[in-house]
Amino acid sequence: MIKAKFKKHRLSFKIPSGTSRGILRTKDSWFLEIRDETSGRSGIGECSIIEGLSLDDPQQIEAELSGFCKHPTNKINDYEEIYHSFPAIQTAIEMAMLDMEVDGAHILQPSAFTNGDAGILINGLIWMGEKSYMFDQIKAKIEQGYQCIKLKIGAIDFQEELALLSYIRSHFSPSDIELRVDANGAFAPSEALEKLKQLSEYQLHSIEQPIRQGQAAEMARLCQLTPLDIALDEELIGVSSLADRKKLLQEIMPQYIILKPSLLGGLGQADNWIEIAKKLNIKWWATSALESNVGLSAISQWAYQKQPDMPQGLGTGQLYENNIQSPLHLRGQYIHYDPRATWDTIFDL
Repeated sequence: MIKAKFKKHRLSFKIPSGTSRGILRTKDSWFLEIRDETSGRSGIGECSIIEGLSLDDPQQIEAELSGFCKHPTNKINDYEEIYHSFPAIQTAIEMAMLDMEVDGAHILQPSAFTNGDAGILINGLIWMGEKSYMFDQIKAKIEQGYQCIKLKIGAIDFQEELALLSYIRSHFSPSDIELRVDANGAFAPSEALEKLKQLSEYQLHSIEQPIRQGQAAEMARLCQLTPLDIALDEELIGVSSLADRKKLLQEIMPQYIILKPSLLGGLGQADNWIEIAKKLNIKWWATSALESNVGLSAISQWAYQKQPDMPQGLGTGQLYENNIQSPLHLRGQYIHYDPRATWDTIFDL
């Protein structure tokens, strides 16, 4: 007999002084436990959403999880079809099932990473704020050993953002630091190409989602003409069938795709995107969707198995004041897993 239960946990962000007002301060995650009463094995998965970005309706999460917990034996094998509108729930079920196979040890994909013998190269995260504050963060990241950092753009005046990039490049060359920027769809299609041209002057690695998702023809035109590599992010959310995924990537032909498993339906669904992208010579990297260490550990283990050749976006565990205690830790520009460290007992929190 299979039983299931869930628990909500509100994560609180560390808010450094000097950051912009109006930024996200808390985020909810739900932890799902699936238990096989016959074998005694159990596993835990995380349902993590970002309101306004995730396909999952935040008002329906607990009702859907409650429904699953009432009849888990009828739904486990068909969860991808049943919860196609709730990719974060799909992810939690998949994660819990994988963890149940190892009786809750959280070692979903054993490797040199989970043995503690290897780390995963990651990019450094920069909080938005005043120019001097952001510059100080970049300097600190370089001192910590980071070679790649990520900045959000599109939130303030574009000329001010260009001035900031110019300021950064006047102090740090491309050999000092690789710069990635994320526009989160902030540019209008009519202005995007000109803005990409201006951004390319600062020798950036890439830009994520320059225009809002759902404008495939415009995005395809940008990817064809751009002087700056483009990575699709939000564009992938809600594209669930194999045929639609192939059609999207074939039409747009981006230089990169960014994989957030919790927004896509889980690790298996992210694998599916990778298979399609490889056939089209499209590169990828993985990032978290602000999961706690439970989800971050699962994604990190999965990403390591892929042997990525570029920095991944897996440094978000440090953002929380009350994260789940775990073996994950940062060492320079690498995330590591210490098998000697312990996990919090999640349902006792």
